[in-house]
Amino acid sequence: MSSSPKLETALREAIIAKPDTVLDDKDLMHALVAANERAMGGNIVDLRGIAMERLEARLDRLEDTHRSVIAAAYENLAGTNQVHRAILRMMDPTDFETFLKDLGGEVAEILRVDAITLVLESVQNDNDPAIHRLGDVLSIAEPGFIEGYLTNGRNTGARQVTLRQLQSASTQIYGRQADWVRSEACLKLDFGNGRLPGMLAMGAEDPHQFTPQQGTDLLSFFAGVFERSMRHWLS
Repeated sequence: MSSSPKLETALREAIIAKPDTVLDDKDLMHALVAANERAMGGNIVDLRGIAMERLEARLDRLEDTHRSVIAAAYENLAGTNQVHRAILRMMDPTDFETFLKDLGGEVAEILRVDAITLVLESVQNDNDPAIHRLGDVLSIAEPGFIEGYLTNGRNTGARQVTLRQLQSASTQIYGRQADWVRSEACLKLDFGNGRLPGMLAMGAEDPHQFTPQQGTDLLSFFAGVFERSMRHWLS
């Protein structure tokens, strides 16, 4: 007669009635496999058990990858919706001053950035009263400033979209907000032949909001739409 304790009748009948519930319970299966290994003794190598452990490890990695892919897809969809909403809001104003004010207000809120500045290069000074009224959104710089700012003075050629983290932000671009800007997205703007370039700088307090490892497709699209809107206002 076996000395092993027997299962209660009700529990045994429940397992026989629904064996799939046992097989689907990972913790329960681990306990059964461990009990089987103890019963087999330490001198026996269970190759089937080793193979099962490896398969389970692969399955766990696949599940993690699956979750990461789904999360990235949702994040990309959310980013696309943000950019589309920002573009629609940007197209509403009927005058340039309102266009710029909305850029630093509702458009910045939709894009979830803490500061937006439009930098325009000009050979003229910035004593125009209209420029001072828009000082938090508009910055006037000398020709060549944007290229030097984007490349940090290196002769490498500026990309259309530059994402980077900052130790100290430029006061010329962000003004009073520069003290807490720790990452930025800079969109280089082409306004057409015969016109100096511009730049749209988006600053964030979060140092990880913009990093060089991130994709730039959505921001490139936003820059293209913004360029066309600016060409309309400049003409």
